[in-house]
Amino acid sequence: MDQKEALEKINKLREKINHHNYQYYVLDAPEIDDYAYDLLMKELVDLETQFPELITSDSPSQRVGGVPLSAFGQVTHTVPMLSLDNSYDPGDLREFDKRIRKAVGESVEYVVELKIDGLSVALRYEDGRLVQGATRGDGFVGEDITQNLRTIKSIPLRLKEEEDLEVRGEVYISREKFAELNQKQEEKGETLFANPRNAAAGSLRQLDSKITAQRPLDIFVFNIQTIGDRGFHTHTEGLDYLKSVGFKTSIYEICQDIEGVIEQCEKWAQKRNELPFDIDGLVIKVNDLQLREHLGTRSKSPRWAIAYKFPAEQQRTIVQDIIIQVGRTGALTPTAILEPVRVAGSVIGRATLHNEDFIRQKDIRIGDHVWIQKAGDVIPEVVNVIFDERTGEEQEFIMPKNCPTCGHQTTRLEGEAVTRCMNSACPDQLRRGIIHFVSRNAMNIEGLGESIVALLMEHKLIHDVADLYYLKKEDLIPLERMGEKSAQNLIDAIEKSKNNDLDRVIFGLGIKLVGERAAGLLADAFGSMDRLVQASYEEITSIPEIGDKMAESLVAFLKEDTNLNVIGKLRAAGVNMENQAANDEQVEKRFEGFTFVLTGTLEKYTRNEAKEIIERLGGRVSGSVSKKTSYVLAGAEAGSKLDKAVELGVKVINEDEFQNMI
Repeated sequence: MDQKEALEKINKLREKINHHNYQYYVLDAPEIDDYAYDLLMKELVDLETQFPELITSDSPSQRVGGVPLSAFGQVTHTVPMLSLDNSYDPGDLREFDKRIRKAVGESVEYVVELKIDGLSVALRYEDGRLVQGATRGDGFVGEDITQNLRTIKSIPLRLKEEEDLEVRGEVYISREKFAELNQKQEEKGETLFANPRNAAAGSLRQLDSKITAQRPLDIFVFNIQTIGDRGFHTHTEGLDYLKSVGFKTSIYEICQDIEGVIEQCEKWAQKRNELPFDIDGLVIKVNDLQLREHLGTRSKSPRWAIAYKFPAEQQRTIVQDIIIQVGRTGALTPTAILEPVRVAGSVIGRATLHNEDFIRQKDIRIGDHVWIQKAGDVIPEVVNVIFDERTGEEQEFIMPKNCPTCGHQTTRLEGEAVTRCMNSACPDQLRRGIIHFVSRNAMNIEGLGESIVALLMEHKLIHDVADLYYLKKEDLIPLERMGEKSAQNLIDAIEKSKNNDLDRVIFGLGIKLVGERAAGLLADAFGSMDRLVQASYEEITSIPEIGDKMAESLVAFLKEDTNLNVIGKLRAAGVNMENQAANDEQVEKRFEGFTFVLTGTLEKYTRNEAKEIIERLGGRVSGSVSKKTSYVLAGAEAGSKLDKAVELGVKVINEDEFQNMI
């Protein structure tokens, strides 16, 4: 294939991939399954590798992130990114409407948009290609984060028209994706994000865009800042145009008067928890662009728009104590013990205080009266201290110089906000490490919950994860709530886990920064635990997706005699240390070429177990049903995916049929 033919093929592939990105990330209506999409992307990457001179910045292959930056450059906004005046009740809105009508001398049509709780950005396009993206900053000068914004799949790198324009949007993380992100943070032993907005903001300001690419960021575009010669009469015409050229636009309603606006505010105040993302209010804008021009702006805000802010449900309580929790990687997390109070539907008795800096910034002391709320309506947080209530008897909190569990000296590394206990034999670290090891996504040992792990450690039956494999039934029977049958079931579950594949063992060891995905990559690359233990830093970093920090953490872990001793004990106990999927050439790939979709509640398997079986037999598991889906495995209470399968004529199987197939 010559360069001309390659360019023609590459352009067709980019057009197809951009179309499917738009269908999936903007319209939420995929036309092909993940496997077919991956094949298109692989074909594009292969061609661009063969012809690197044909790679362009707007190619969909360029979303993975680039070389880390040393600092962000500054961007002066063509049109200032103004803030909005706030309103908090219907009276404020009526006053706003009164000012508008007095200025224009007539009734006004309003647009009411959801106020996404995220980070505002500006995107600039030339000839339809994304050339620059920036944070809002102070409204006049922001930071150049183009490289990071390119990684967000709902941002088109190339528009459907060759237009020059600049738009404003809000980058956010959905509640579901935020929960998954924090779960991954916890698995890696890293600090949890306080709320989706903080997570989105922190992700966008990473100097390494490869980290941003791993974060589940999304965007709603809500305004045209500048556009070539094209003209619009109303704001909603502009939104419709933005949607037509490939943007994911904000949700809006048109209201003919301010009473209609107030109805929308009351409606969304009740319905906001039904949305998959956080909103902290609504934005009310004059729809007519000529009237906007007439109304003009103040120094920091437009006269033609106002924000209606939902009142966050806050409650007063008292900080009764501040305790320290030690995580499995040794992170010391201060937690406020509160006088129990009901907030947003649940009783709150404690709230994380994150780290020492957070406590100092808010000046939180034991005995303080504080306001608390749920960040993102989920995570309890201390909003601020009620300083007027102080009596002088409140106690300042000092981060302990020694671990409260083991007494080992604590350390705060340079550049980290977290104070850590560096003693790998710390009982709290060991307990949390064992809980992680036996969890569903690691070794999946049924019946070994937190209480049983604590019981085994209390009776000194286990000191590390490897000791689990040396337990005997007679050790367990005398324990509280552990009869003969329960003891035998637990021994059987432990025995069964010996056959897990290598990636589960690696993930279960709880190596800092090594999550499920990385464990799978390492197992595939090295094939055995012995080979992994001997691997050099250079060999590890040569694996795609394995970065410097993860490699450093892994090498350090595998140099520790304590950790090597645990691995040796696991091997001696008969725990599998080989990558069976890669090494067993006798595995029949009977599902090769087949795509499965799982839906409903399965009784005989967990979702992960069914997925592992399918993949081990050569098949693929997709999250959406299409005409190319081979089978839909349906459990109890199967929903829309089952309906879609029936509509498309895709073969639906139950668990018994699946069992026969395998």
